Amino acid sequence: MTMAFSGHSVRKRFGQHWLRDDAVLAKIIAAAGLQSQDCVLEVGPGRGMLTERLLASKASSVHAIEVDRDLIKGLKQRFKNYPRFTLLEGDALSAPLTLPSGAFANKVVANIPYNITGPLLERLVGRLDKPAESNFQKLVLLLQKEVADRILASPGKSNFSALSVRMQLLACSKEICLVPPKCFQPPPKVYSKVILIEPKKPEETLDRVLANKVETLLRTAFLSRRKMIKNTLVSLESFNKLEMVANQVGISLEKRPQELSPNEWVQLASGVVQLKNFDH
Repeated sequence: MTMAFSGHSVRKRFGQHWLRDDAVLAKIIAAAGLQSQDCVLEVGPGRGMLTERLLASKASSVHAIEVDRDLIKGLKQRFKNYPRFTLLEGDALSAPLTLPSGAFANKVVANIPYNITGPLLERLVGRLDKPAESNFQKLVLLLQKEVADRILASPGKSNFSALSVRMQLLACSKEICLVPPKCFQPPPKVYSKVILIEPKKPEETLDRVLANKVETLLRTAFLSRRKMIKNTLVSLESFNKLEMVANQVGISLEKRPQELSPNEWVQLASGVVQLKNFDH
């Protein structure tokens, strides 16, 4: 392996930190539950530590996307004898996510570069108002701990955010393990976490009109997360309408945005949509 990457040095602009802890790598593979029918997408394989374990699993194929062209040569060299491995040079935010066959993988397993976490999550899992290109069955992702904690946060917690609401409406997620900096080379300055994300089926997600309304309410309310929602959402709807909807669904407008559960945000948005339809 060292020969294949002998001329390469870590690039900060790509957020490169190689996960080298065998125990964590084993937990990632176990969480993915790979079977012979699974096709895996790996974003940012780096020098192939995780890739090697993916190829040792039962998965039928592993397709990787790598942006660092100097790593491409080493990866091709390292995995040249693995017909189940394919590699695309490109940016995961814009490159095709499809396999060489044109189909989509059904699982994503990746140590995500921290500097593109937000937009990459949007691309892989989708947004409330914009579904993902593919409905992946399962994603096992290594993220910065702070981001993972926000995805998993409960209503009322200080780190419960618009991201928490979005992700909890789009998918079921759970923590797999905490990953200290010492598990990487070079070690990052922050702790990381591995989480499992299982996106909801399209028929389980919100319809487009309701999803758009939830997204609009979230964006407005969480811009001023310390304010009561009656003081922020009034920029979108009259106070009388908001009060009417809130009374109908049993939500207090005195609450701050992080105190409302994902389901309460949906109820509030649904009431606003219905009231608008009634007005027309």
